[in-house]
Amino acid sequence: MSISIDEQLALLARRSERIVPEADLRKKLQRARTDGKPLRIKLGMDPTAPDVHLGHAVPLKIIRQFQDWGHKAVLIIGDYTARVGDPTGRNELRPTLQPEEIDANAKTYVQQVGRILLTDPDHLEVRYNGQWLGSMNMMDVIQLLARKTVAQLLAREDFANRHASHTDIYLHELMYPLLQGWDSVMVQADVEMGGSDQLFNNLVGREFQAESGQEAQAVIVTPLLVGLDGKMKMSKSKGNYVGIADPPSGANGMFGKIMSLPDELMASYYRLLTELPESEYQPLIDQKPRDAKIKLAKLIITWLHSPADADSAEAEFVKVFSQGGVPDEMPEISVGAQPQRLVALIVKAGLAESNGQATRKIKEGAVSLEGQKITDFQRQLTITQPSVLKLGRRFVRLIP
Repeated sequence: MSISIDEQLALLARRSERIVPEADLRKKLQRARTDGKPLRIKLGMDPTAPDVHLGHAVPLKIIRQFQDWGHKAVLIIGDYTARVGDPTGRNELRPTLQPEEIDANAKTYVQQVGRILLTDPDHLEVRYNGQWLGSMNMMDVIQLLARKTVAQLLAREDFANRHASHTDIYLHELMYPLLQGWDSVMVQADVEMGGSDQLFNNLVGREFQAESGQEAQAVIVTPLLVGLDGKMKMSKSKGNYVGIADPPSGANGMFGKIMSLPDELMASYYRLLTELPESEYQPLIDQKPRDAKIKLAKLIITWLHSPADADSAEAEFVKVFSQGGVPDEMPEISVGAQPQRLVALIVKAGLAESNGQATRKIKEGAVSLEGQKITDFQRQLTITQPSVLKLGRRFVRLIP
């Protein structure tokens, strides 16, 4: 490692909201440098939905920084904790996932993190927490539960809010922080990464390690990346995400998604997802926000795909949205050749979730067919040949 510990901490601070405690992390980094023994950097990911998105990429970028300094990432796939369901930030019970769904989602996680992390055995260890949680007997569970009081768990904000609003809290949800904390003991983590909403769970791991005679992990929490809607944290379930394996261009490509980002979020995306210094990106955002967004999209696509893909995605975006063209590739939907209401076609094509939403979009002037804007929400159409239906920045080819 060629840079000082102070320089390392300064680089970590760019994407960190809190380091708890920073003095412990400094000691660990110094000891690793002196002893030549890599630190173990833990990140747990519950495969509750397919695909890793840019929200996950924020802590993954920090982990890659640690890897570049010679340390080892320990990625825990929460195949067992996913069955419990993380209650963090939830005001209701998570739906139960089937084991087949969890396994399928987990495979995409392991495949996709390689876009960000070094994946050789010296730099990455992948573990499934079912390896130890699945072998617990009833006495093991009781002993784990005995480590925390109900009052301590109800002090957590999301539980406290649900309790105050008389919303049910199920017993298995109370176990989630304990199971995540036990993961840290089992993999002997030196540092645990997580979003800022995971701090409570991360600190449980720190406590459990100390109680088990291990050196307590340091905790680094990152800000939550706000999704494309500009309101909620990025989430697959909310549909406001950019997947790290999304294609660079096309109807649902990275470039178009990033170009739809609210201007006020650009600075946080630059800070959390790129290496560009603030002195370069902030003036561009202030003076030429559209250019800043194009640059942001190209930086992210270059990082996750290639410079050539970034250039091609920009060219297609200009062709489609600046010159009135259509993308070379788009989803194709078979709708039949019978007369149908435009509203129904929009819903069938997956461009709107309901007839009401489709009607609003037509009235707003956001819908066109074969380049002709349609504002009559009662319009009936007969599709006799392949036709391009456009809603906002999304395209679908209707097939009779």
